[in-house]
Amino acid sequence: MQKPCGSWPSPLPAAAVAAAGLRLGAVAADGDDLYWLEGRPAEGGRYAVVRRDAAGVVADVAPADFNARTRVHEYGGGSVVVAGGRVYASSFADQRIYRVDAAGRVDGAPVAITPAGPWRYADAVVDTARDRLIAVREDHAGGGEPVNALVAVPLGRAASAGDVLASGYDFYATPRLDPDGTRLAWLAWRHPQMPWDGTELWVADVEASGVLAGARRVAGAADESIYQPGWLPDGSLCFASDREGWWRLYRTLDPGRDQAVPLVAEPPPDAEFGRPQWIFGTASWAPAGPDRVVVSWTRAGHWRLAVVRPSTGALEDLASGLEPREWLAATPTHAALVAGSTREPEAVVRVALDTGQVDVLRRASELALEAGSISVPEAVSFLSAGGALAHAFYYPPCNAGWAGLDGERPPLVVMSHGGPTDCAGASLNLKIQFWTTRGFAVVDVNYGGSSGFGRAYRERLNGAWGIVDVADVVAAVRHLVAEGKADPRRVAIRGGSAGGYTTLAALAFAPGVFAAGASYYGVSDLEALARETHKFESRYLDTLVGPYPAGRERYRERSPIHAAEQIASPLILFQGLEDEVVPPNQSEGMAAAVRARGIPVAYLAFEGEQHGFRRAENIVRSLEAELSFYGAVFGFEPADAIEPVAIDNLSAWRAGTRD
Repeated sequence: MQKPCGSWPSPLPAAAVAAAGLRLGAVAADGDDLYWLEGRPAEGGRYAVVRRDAAGVVADVAPADFNARTRVHEYGGGSVVVAGGRVYASSFADQRIYRVDAAGRVDGAPVAITPAGPWRYADAVVDTARDRLIAVREDHAGGGEPVNALVAVPLGRAASAGDVLASGYDFYATPRLDPDGTRLAWLAWRHPQMPWDGTELWVADVEASGVLAGARRVAGAADESIYQPGWLPDGSLCFASDREGWWRLYRTLDPGRDQAVPLVAEPPPDAEFGRPQWIFGTASWAPAGPDRVVVSWTRAGHWRLAVVRPSTGALEDLASGLEPREWLAATPTHAALVAGSTREPEAVVRVALDTGQVDVLRRASELALEAGSISVPEAVSFLSAGGALAHAFYYPPCNAGWAGLDGERPPLVVMSHGGPTDCAGASLNLKIQFWTTRGFAVVDVNYGGSSGFGRAYRERLNGAWGIVDVADVVAAVRHLVAEGKADPRRVAIRGGSAGGYTTLAALAFAPGVFAAGASYYGVSDLEALARETHKFESRYLDTLVGPYPAGRERYRERSPIHAAEQIASPLILFQGLEDEVVPPNQSEGMAAAVRARGIPVAYLAFEGEQHGFRRAENIVRSLEAELSFYGAVFGFEPADAIEPVAIDNLSAWRAGTRD
């Protein structure tokens, strides 16, 4: 049957998208038991610690009111560590670390092992020989910028805030003990570097007393990013480095004294084995016995799973078709990870290393779309400003029961991912299928600055945020319009956080290309962001824009809030009122500026949400409001029975567009 694109009845209501939106991560192996985290929108977005035992029984570990989430770096990650059947987890409520027995509880409830106070913890490792945790600690006691350090938290005595092992750098990450507990490796870096710009890899001996001795930098620099240091069973140190332009894996038996050699003998020239470290605890490799390492790697936007044999350096594909995410663990017989595919949603899976058999342990969604209603991404590359090559995934409209009108080109939703040093992936994403099943085409753009395409591609955005990213999303639109895959009069752009900034910048600095925009907690004022954001990102803009306040004029020139008079397209903004990364005043100011110009604008704010929406009811409302907004702007009636969004200036704008 035929209906105008955008108005197709969809098998995927917003409530189903929200209910299907489990956030799976932090996979860990403890003997024959597997653990992971589930972010549950239906439970207010809390993160539950889940265990699958050797018999295959899956159950929550902590009580129903425990939210395992840390706020170190605000983005968190690395909130849970498991050893010997015991879980140590940060509680979002008070940021203390608690001990939880694998059976569920200790003395009826989790037991705090750190005191109440201004401390946050992340990315811990259990030092079994000394009965302690070694963790990253963020100390907010001073009232100014928090102080980060590596600390040792004792497990066998009264709650302790931790004894400092290493300090002096602005940031620390990934403390990891070698197999016999005598050496510790970690990452450290200073402002203005972000971890994908430049980090240092340090190693120290751990004395019997627990103090560190002989600390030495063994790799890394301001222009070399080191990712995920760790140890192989033979005691060699393994890590990813982009010293040759791409994140590749290296290993050394005697760190700092022997030269590190490639773990993979002949990696594809455009492959990457590392990721931008936005959160703690992510992984692209895991040891699986004496001569096997499970690795995930990416090429042309697609992630793959493989096994490397250190003795030969041979790279052997494993479980073809899986798209691994940031979390990976292994045992001598299996890999355990979060992965999806172009037709399957993300899931916690276990993969047999000898046969490649995949067992699904927990799906992010049990919703089953019929094959004819799944839009499968097509990797596209196209020329952008100055002849630079840019990349994206294109999703055609797809619904088994409906088609557009004869000769109709579909409306296009352009997605600009966050970060901006992140990437668009190819796994089945129900938030994309929400649009394609209604008759929209979608293009998810890996604009310059995105990871997965080498260091030079990431550095395209240096000093050029608001220019390169905007040029690339515009080039994506022009490419698809030229191929007849999009209606040039009905192009919307949407994005969250840094993607929200690209959305606002595209509306302001490329007028006439986009007919509408949707900004989720997006940056509108770069100056305000430079002054007000949290420590982790407080100098990020030095690289993306330029030093501040010396470059104040450039900040103003690149800020959409100061170019609101150039915005002629309707805009909807969504904002969490507890956002510490991009505060609400960024969206509020933008809404007011556009409203004052008589352009249609809607602003929806959500109590209790931070940077990224986690509650089911808010995910539903934001999706439905965005659909209602596009219907009002593009002139179609959504098939869904949804509450219309209130849009200021809409009637006058409609009257003006008819004249």
